[in-house]
Formats: sequence, C-alpha cells, structure tokens
Amino acid sequence: MIINHNITALNTHRQLSSNTAATSKNIEKLSSGLRINRAGDDAAGLAISEKMRGQIRGLDMASKNAQDGISLIQTAEGALNETHSILQRVRELAVQSSSDTNTESDRKELQKEVQQLKDEVDRIANNTEFNTKKLLNGDLSAKTYKDESAIVASKTGDFDVKITNATLSDGLATNASVVTADDTFTVKVTEYDAKTNTYSYTITPESTGVEGAKQDFSVPPVAADTVGNPGSLGGLDVTIDSTKIKVGDSFTIVTRKEQNATGSKTNALQFQIGSNSNQTIGVGVDSMKTSDLHINKVDISTQAGATAAISTLDDAIKNVSAERSKLGAVQNRLEHTINNLGTSSENLTAAESRVRDVDMAKEMMEQTKNNILAQAAQAMLAQANQQPQGVLQLLR
Repeated sequence: MIINHNITALNTHRQLSSNTAATSKNIEKLSSGLRINRAGDDAAGLAISEKMRGQIRGLDMASKNAQDGISLIQTAEGALNETHSILQRVRELAVQSSSDTNTESDRKELQKEVQQLKDEVDRIANNTEFNTKKLLNGDLSAKTYKDESAIVASKTGDFDVKITNATLSDGLATNASVVTADDTFTVKVTEYDAKTNTYSYTITPESTGVEGAKQDFSVPPVAADTVGNPGSLGGLDVTIDSTKIKVGDSFTIVTRKEQNATGSKTNALQFQIGSNSNQTIGVGVDSMKTSDLHINKVDISTQAGATAAISTLDDAIKNVSAERSKLGAVQNRLEHTINNLGTSSENLTAAESRVRDVDMAKEMMEQTKNNILAQAAQAMLAQANQQPQGVLQLLR
C-alpha cells in the first residue's frame, strides 16, 4: 500500500473536474440558448454564423430602405397627382377659350386663372420634399440623353400631314440638331384664291402668340405641298395633301429640342435594396416645373394661343403621366423586393439558428447526465480519500 500518491483519488478528481466543467458549459448553453457562446465552442461555426448575421441584419435594413423608398415615391407621386389635376383644369380652360363664343375680355379673365395654376405647378415642383430632399425640381433627374422630337399633335379636316424632315437625332449626342425650338406651332389655312387655285396659310408659334406672315401654296397639278421653311416650324418641313385641304383646316405640331446633349452625370436616386455592395435600384425623377413641361408660355388670351395650348397641354399631361407610371412601376418593384428580402432574411435566420442555437432538449439531457456524474464523482472522491487510512491498521 502507498500513501504518497492516492492514484484512485487523483483519477476520481480528474473525472470530477471534467464533469464539473462539462456541467458548467451545459448550464451556460441552456441559460443563453446558444450552442456557440465563444469561438472555442465551434470556431468554424462561429465564423459562418457571424457572416450569416451580417447578411440577416443587412437584409432587414435593406427592407427598411425599400420601405423608405416607397414613402419617397408616394410623396412625389402624390404631388404629381395634383399637378395632373391642374393640367387638366388648364386644358379645360384652353378648350373653353378656343371657342369664339368668348370675347377678348373673357379670354383675358380665363388667362388669369391659367397663370395662377401655372404658378401652383411651379410651387409644387419647387417645394415637394422628402427628408429635406427636393423631389420634383430636377435635382434628382436621371439626366439621360433624350432625343429631340416632333409630332403632329392634332388637325382638322381629312387631309394627310406628316413631318418630312426625318433626320431627327437617333439618340447619339453627337448628332447635329434639326429641331430648333421647344414650341407648339399652329398652321391654319386662311384663304383660297380660285383664280390662281392657291391656298394661303399662317403659322402661329405658341411661344410668341404672334401670327406669322401669310404664305401660299398651289393645289393641282401638285398633289402634295411643303409647309414651312427652316425656322418657321422649329426647323422642320411638313408635307400636306393639298388636294383635300380647305379654308379653315388647321394642324398643330409640337417640337422638342434634344435635352442633355452632353450626357452629363446622373443625379438619380439609388435605393440600397440588398445586404451587399452595389445591390441598388436607381430611379430618376424629372423636373415637373412649367418650363420643363413646356407650359410656361401657355397663353389662352387669344383664340390662336388657346388652340395651340391644347396640344401643348396634351404633351405635358403625357409627360406627367409617364413620370407617374415610372414611379408607380418602381413602387411595385420595391414591394416585391420587400417580400423577397423578408423571405431571404427568414431563410437565412433559420440557417443561422441551425448553426448557432442550442437544442434545449438535447442539452438538458447532457446537463442531467454530467450533473449526475459530477455528484457520483464527488461521492467516489470521498471514498478514495478514505482508502489510505487503511494503512493505520498496520500500525497497531
């Protein structure tokens, strides 16, 4: 028998220490609900789960960003709803003023309301904000290159009319400009000379409201004639079927010069809708000022001006409608984005949970086992400590 080293006690003490440490870890996991409380618990699992946590929190914040984006869009679109209403009212007044049942003084009174409504369009464009950010004054414009354009907006009579100068820009900013004015031109047949078989017409630009000098064109044997000359119709030539035209017939042309020909940097909004870099949605909001809607020169105080204003306002209403449609499309996209982000966050949270969270039932089993072993080891240590006392029996 030996007494310097109680091997049985040492072995029991080692087992007791191990069981006690295991029980402490069990209690830590049960109290925190986590399988991994420190890197030592599972080094690889900790790294993986922390990366997942970063993605989850990024997805949740991206969802909030998308919701804020919807709020911004709703603010802008709500303002444009009122702009639409104003444009419809101005068009209504233009239609009223176009009728010769109104006197000159009547038209001037109608123009007073038109001016106030135009001022309100500018006020809405300059004052609509979200989080102090101006939305409709052009600060957030995508500033993408826009082709110059020219369209036959309306006509009376059954004659054909088309733009014959078809060399409009094709989208390249380097192309030479053909359209020379942002304007609406009203061409009206005013007279017919039976002796010479010649029609007379005038061109009235909306920007000035001043009827141009009388110009002539003959009918047969020529079946088609060119109306206008460089500059008189914003740089365009227009061909009409002169065999079917008659006095009183008219048509209007809306011309728009190219915008942002230099292709300058975009100021479009970027909504961060993902948890990683460059996961964004871009949306530009064009200026909705009267000058950018080309209605700043609308004047219905004359019959010619009112007639031209109708086509100009149709173009402005179309532009506001296009802007609202674009914003509505982005809003719908963001709503789908939010749904997708929520699903991704949920699935990633489940994956992170499988890596990081503890199985409470299993851990309780382990804790119960280790607790019993620790108590048993304590009892055995007491027994092991009694064994060396047997040596005293030999000293009697």
